[in-house]
This record gives sequence, C-alpha cells and structure tokens, in this order.
Amino acid sequence: IRYRGPITLQTPCTFCSLVPEGSGGYKFVMIEISLPDLDATMALAAQIAPFLEAGDVVGLEGSLGAGKTTFARDLIGAMAAHYGADPVGEVPSPTFTLVQVYETGGAPVWHFDLYRLRAPEDALELGIEEAFSEAISLIEWSSKLGNYMPHDWLEIRLEIKGEFSRHGQIIGHGLRGEAIETAFKEVLS
Repeated sequence: IRYRGPITLQTPCTFCSLVPEGSGGYKFVMIEISLPDLDATMALAAQIAPFLEAGDVVGLEGSLGAGKTTFARDLIGAMAAHYGADPVGEVPSPTFTLVQVYETGGAPVWHFDLYRLRAPEDALELGIEEAFSEAISLIEWSSKLGNYMPHDWLEIRLEIKGEFSRHGQIIGHGLRGEAIETAFKEVLS
C-alpha cells in the first residue's frame, strides 16, 4: 500500500480527507486502493487485521461478485495468523446461515451476510447486538442494517475492475475510523 507521504508498501493507495455525508455528518475516507489481484486483497486483509479488536464493526459493500466473501475469508485467516492461532479452516459464505462465528485467538469474529435479510430489525434475531459489544463484526451487505448500524465502524467498499482486480475504498465512520487511521499512520511512520 502506498500512502500519501514518504512511506511505500506493496500496492498503491492514498489517504484522503473528511467529506460531508448527506445526513449532515461526516465520513472519513481513509484509503483508496487498487487491488490488481487476489494476492493484493489478501495483503490488504492482513494489514487491517492487527488493528481490529472486540467491539469493532467492519462493513463490506460491493455488488455481487465484488469480493466481499473473499476479503472476509482473508481477514478471518489473517486474524488467526496474527494471534498465532490454528488456521480457522474453511470460511464459507454465510449467505444461507446468515452468520458464522470464528475463534481466531483474539476476539471472536462474527461473519454476517445480510444479502437475504428482509428488514433491518431481523438482524437482532442473529445476535448482532452481542457481536457488536463482544466480538469483531464482519458484515457483508452492511447497508441492509440501516439505522441499526453502529455510529463507529469501518466500511470497505469493493468495486469490480477486471476478472480478479478490484478498486477498494476504506471509510471510517465515527471516532473509531479516525482511531484506525491514526494507528495506521503510527505503525507506518
């Protein structure tokens, strides 16, 4: 990842700035990144994993086939590797089960796929409030939560550019997004 400034890592990206949101608030666009192949997506997941802790919420957005589940698999695997835990094994898309829980050696990761969710309040039946307080919540189709999405969360948007290439955007919402940005800058300086 290449950040604005003197620090250069493996794939290009740039820090962006605070931009107004339609609701009168702000969202912090942290990173724009080119993901030319699956290895770049895996590397991004590995770089984000160490910054996540219990109570963090990561929303994954993008069209069908954009790589949300692939990124989720990579992030869950990177969390286990970061904490020195055994590999978590297969990480299937929870499209039909709606949620899968993984022990990674740190905080548990609750992986939600809300594509089939009919109404935002249906997520409450999945234990999402418990996940928000005690685990790392990794949510595909997070926009389906509407007002149930917490104020502080990290959004990762993926856009298809080619067969395996993607464009990614990382957007921090609320104070936690700013905290993760600060952590990235401290580690890389």
